[in-house]
Amino acid sequence: MRQFDIAVIPGDGIGKEVMPGALKVLDTLSEIDGGIKFQYKEFPWSCDYYLEHGKMLPDDGIDQLKSFEAIFLGAIGLPKVVPDHVALWGLLINIRRECEQVINLRPAKKLKGVASPLATEEDFNFIVVRENSEGEYSQVGGTIHKGEEQIAIQSAVFTKKATERVMRYAFELAKKRRNHVTSATKSNGIYHSMPFWNDTFEDITKEYPGIRTESNHIDALSAYFITKPQHFDVIVASNLFGDILTDIGAAVMGSIGIAPAANINLNGKYPSMFEPVHGSAPDIMGKGIANPIGQLWTAKMMLDNFGFNELGTFLLDTIEGVLESGIKTPDLGGKRSTNEVIEEVLLRLKRKG
Repeated sequence: MRQFDIAVIPGDGIGKEVMPGALKVLDTLSEIDGGIKFQYKEFPWSCDYYLEHGKMLPDDGIDQLKSFEAIFLGAIGLPKVVPDHVALWGLLINIRRECEQVINLRPAKKLKGVASPLATEEDFNFIVVRENSEGEYSQVGGTIHKGEEQIAIQSAVFTKKATERVMRYAFELAKKRRNHVTSATKSNGIYHSMPFWNDTFEDITKEYPGIRTESNHIDALSAYFITKPQHFDVIVASNLFGDILTDIGAAVMGSIGIAPAANINLNGKYPSMFEPVHGSAPDIMGKGIANPIGQLWTAKMMLDNFGFNELGTFLLDTIEGVLESGIKTPDLGGKRSTNEVIEEVLLRLKRKG
């Protein structure tokens, strides 16, 4: 039996509501499989922690996390901590950078039982591979002067190493899927970084002659996600472009509440981190109606990363069965609570297992 030590950070808002059920699901899967076991340690780092301590995590917090084999995150951020970048950079992006989680993966597919807001009846199943360490989220820049003379400068940093790394990852992933990679660019408007991105993409394409490729400007690509999502397989994008595209992906699936994400460490030195896309959703926190599917699908991605792909597929298939039977939270048009959806997933896992 393989035991995995998991750092659990429920975080803020609905993160605290969906996390307990997700851990029950993971434990149930470990009982069914028999070859895997999870050991959890929960950390209280959140906006409440910030308001009490003046920081999102203790000074040695990152060092504590580095000893685990994965980080399972709920959600970060609440309106009471402003400006909003304090919470994000203090915890989420801090973990991504310090644990060298250089790739962000966000899948989107037409789930059984979930009505997409799109008119298309065709199935879609794509994944965005987002560069996760630099690009438009660089900290290079600053502000000078005040009043009407104030100037803000934000430099987007693109290195050859990181750009090639994310593109090769996308191509390798496409070899396991449908052999199609789309590059997100904006070289007709962004003068330096995007032509550099295009040139690098053309170079990497030559290493993979069996992969079909195309390059789309981000504005057109955003529209194509809505008009023809079935066209795409693997999309590789910079940090900001990938972030925007994946929220569109969540929307075309039917709800941001079902979208998962994985922050991948490639060198094996530090843990990867798995988080749903939905955020803390303060508008519904405490109502018991948060959609747990995003956290559960995130658990599936963690299982895949550990090499338990069949167990992960079993979980996602079970989730789709629950949704197809009409057991859904209000964001999907249903009337069930968070706990009712979780309990149905648990029931079906045990029955099938």
